[in-house]
Parts: sequence; structure tokens; C-alpha cells
Amino acid sequence: MKHILFFIIFFATLTGFGNKETQKIGSTVSITPLAEQTISTLESYTLITNSQGGGTYFLDETNVFLIDYHFLINKQYESVLFILNSDTLQFNTLKPFLLEGITKGEHDIKVVLLQNNQPVNQAKVGLHLIEKAPLIKNDAVVLGILILILGGIFYSETLSSFQGFYKVIPGLLLCYFIPAVFNSLNIISGEYSKLYFVASRYLLPASLVLLCLSIDLKGIAKLGWRALVMFFTGTLGIIIGGPIALLIIASIAPDILGADAGEVWRGLATVAGSWIGGGANQTAMKEIFETPNDIFSKMVVVDVIVANVWMAILLYGTGISNKIDQRLKADSSAINALKDKMETLAKKIAKIPSTTDLMIIAAIGLTGTGLAHFGADIIAPLLKESKDFLASIGLSSLTSGFFWLIVLATLIGVGMSFTSLRNYEGAGASKVGSLFLYVLVATIGTHMDIFAIAESPGLFLVGFIWMSIHAILMLVVAKLIKAPFFFVAVGSQANVGGAASAPVVASAFSPSLAPVGVLLAVMGYAVGTGGAWLCAVLMQSIQVGG
Repeated sequence: MKHILFFIIFFATLTGFGNKETQKIGSTVSITPLAEQTISTLESYTLITNSQGGGTYFLDETNVFLIDYHFLINKQYESVLFILNSDTLQFNTLKPFLLEGITKGEHDIKVVLLQNNQPVNQAKVGLHLIEKAPLIKNDAVVLGILILILGGIFYSETLSSFQGFYKVIPGLLLCYFIPAVFNSLNIISGEYSKLYFVASRYLLPASLVLLCLSIDLKGIAKLGWRALVMFFTGTLGIIIGGPIALLIIASIAPDILGADAGEVWRGLATVAGSWIGGGANQTAMKEIFETPNDIFSKMVVVDVIVANVWMAILLYGTGISNKIDQRLKADSSAINALKDKMETLAKKIAKIPSTTDLMIIAAIGLTGTGLAHFGADIIAPLLKESKDFLASIGLSSLTSGFFWLIVLATLIGVGMSFTSLRNYEGAGASKVGSLFLYVLVATIGTHMDIFAIAESPGLFLVGFIWMSIHAILMLVVAKLIKAPFFFVAVGSQANVGGAASAPVVASAFSPSLAPVGVLLAVMGYAVGTGGAWLCAVLMQSIQVGG
């Protein structure tokens, strides 16, 4: 690739298209308009047009991009704006643009034709650039690897030689951690793979339908006020944890935050949105506080890694929850009563499932998923028409299709629990739902890169201090009100992980408890924007750097 770039620069210099017209945009990217005869001499480049446009690329395979929007010339124009993310350059020609030095991450590219300083035509594409190609790109192969990992873990749990190991390390934690190791070693790439999207959009709602099929609403209601107290304690921990963590770093080592120290609070605001309400609230914070794209891309990594490490700790805690409850002097009678009641019901109606039973269970879960998607596709676009008003009252999550997908899937499952379909729990409905959840856990693990911490240690330090404050507050309050570890884990994950992972943690205690995680996660969506906004305002008041 080096000799290709040298040839490009050398030839461009000879033909007058080199340094004369090359301009910098952002801190690393250079843009050069090229004539057609120059393009024909290029040995290697990736062509980006509106029809071919955008997509995901690996920088170790291609790092020279040619942006060609000749089709825009159907009106008179005086000049051309080239916009890369939030940076803009103006040219007097619409020659193809050669991009060099573009870095990993998400990039939006827009070309706008101007006449009398007014746009007359434009086109836009998105680039998702990954630093290094994984060993395995094919999602079918990756899915096979993940299922093999899950099968190996579950089989080993049945072996007497592993009993001592699994008393210390929960199997669910390995279902998450082993795929994370594969991702960290670049054998697979969760960033490139579409499996998490499939699992979260199809398997998760199907799982929620099946797990709610035998829901005991009265039993959940008997869990009482402690569940709500621990959830809102988790929310408070996120709100105050960010400012405290930033204040600590600003006091002892502000330089480790880098050149963007004065603006880092804008990025941390998006993390607060994600950790209280989820992706929709994260996006809302990015827009409200005008977070620069370069900072936002770093914060996404901090968000994912810190949240996933915390989830791993919670999963480990599920394996020793009895010991933790003893230390907390917790009253877990309501939880145990609910678990015992659901286990008794399952034994009472249990039967060997036939093919017909399994087909009907699949139909219940996937039909419910289809109905939830159908409803979400109607409701979310309607509410987006009022997105400014909803944002002003802290309810931007209501415009999220994923929010409505989770809510509707849960409601459909609860609705079915009042019908004779409830009896399919005896044929293993919750077991199929749990199977879907375990696949989701494995795909979540593929998004954790253990080595990413070295890239922005200062930001990760803020994140880990922040999460530690959240955890300490949760445990202190749990000790005071004698709340069991179940409420600590699920209340925390309903905030930090949202609907995609709260039922996972809850089901680690018992499949019958998964709906509790969903219900609390929905509350997280409701309070997310307001809580994240307050957190951001507090962080803004802290002076960091120069």
C-alpha cells in the first residue's frame, strides 16, 4: 500500500493535482480533487458513490477512498461543499475526491452543490471503518463458534470433574467471557458481525414473550418496594457518579484525559444517557450537548467496555449470591417464594414435548416478535413527529423503535399468560426462551475488547471510578434496607444495560424472574433523558484542564 500511495502523490504532483489542491479536513484526513486521467492511473482505491456507497471497511485492507458524485451535476452550481462529519471544505469543482488518512470509527460524508450560496443538490453516505479485519468474517461460521462455545459450557457443567469450578465461576459468565476473548484476539469481530443485531431484535423479543408466558404478576408485586428503591438507587449512582469521577480525575491527574479534557464532559453525557436509558437517550445527549464526533466515538468504547466489565462482575455475583445475601443480612423470602411457586407450577404441568409442542412454542415466540415489530414500526415513526416536544420533557426514548419492540413483546407475553397458551410452560416454553437469551449473551460478549482500555486510559479510569461509585452506593443501600443481591444486580443492570441485558442477569437467578428485569429496564427508558441531562449539567460545572 505504501508504494501505491507514493505513486498517487508523485503522479498528482506532476499533473498539478498534488499539494496545489490537497487540503486538510479534520486532524488527519487530506482531500485531493482528481481529474479522470489521474484516476485511471491509480492501482488501488475503494470507490464510494451514492449507489455503491458507504458500508463497512477494514483499514488494513483498504485506506484510500475515492468519492465520486458526478451524477449530482444536473443543475448549475458555483461551488461544492465537502462535509466530513462536522468539518467542511469548499471547492469550485465536482471532481472525484481522494481521501487519505481517515481513521477508524463512524464517518458521515456529504457533498453539497451550491448556487448563490444555497444548496441545489446533495448526496450523503456513511463509512464504518474498522482498524483490522478479523480472522473470521462469515457470520454463519461465527454463529457456529458461539453455539459450540455455549454447548461446551453446558455440557461441561454436567461433568463431575467441573463441579468445583462452576461453584466458583458461573457458567453464564463464561458464555459471555469466552466470546469476548475471541473478539479481543481478533478471531471474530463483534463490531463487524450482524449477530448481535439479529439476537437483540429477533431472539430477545421472542425470549421475552416466552418467559412472560407463565408470568406471576401477583408474585412479582409481592417483591415489594425494595426492587424500586434499588432501581432508583442505581439511577442516582449514575447521576452523581459521573461528576464525582470527573472531579477526582480533575483534582489528581487532569492531563491523562488528553487534549479534549475541557470538552470531555460532553462525551460523558452520552455515557450517562446510555447507562440510564439506553441508545435513544445516548443519541439525545449527543444532540443536546453537541458532542464532537471524535469524542463521541471514544465514549462509545468506554460505554461498552465498562458496562460489559460490570455485567461480568454481576454475573459472577449470581453464582455466590447466597453468600452476598448473608453479608447483607438480606430478606430474600419473596424471591424464593416466587421461584418455588414457578418451579412447582412447571413440575405440575411438565410433559415430554412433542414436535408439535415445540413448533407451537416457536410460533408463540416468533409470532409475538413479529407483532411487536409490526406495532413498533407504526408507533415509533408517529412519535418521531413530536420528537422535539418529547425531548423537551425528557421522553426522547419514546421515539425509539427498540423501546417499543421490548415493551410490546413484554405486553404480548403477559397477555398470553392469561390464556391456555400458558400451559406450554410445561412443554418447555421458558427453556426455549432461556436458550434464546444465552445466544444473546454470547453475542453481547463479542462486543467486548479487553485490550481497548489501553487506547484511552484516562477515559476508562473515569468510567471505572464512575461505575465503582454506582456499585458502592447500591451495596450500601442494599445493606441498609436488607435488599437481596438479586435487587442489586437487576436494579443496576436495568439502568446500565437496559432491556437487552437486565433479563439476562435476572434469569441467571431463575428464568421466572426475567420479567422483573424487563419491567425495571422499561422504567430506565422513562427516566433516562432527564437523569442523564442532570448528570451532564453537573459534569459541565467541573473545570478540567485548561
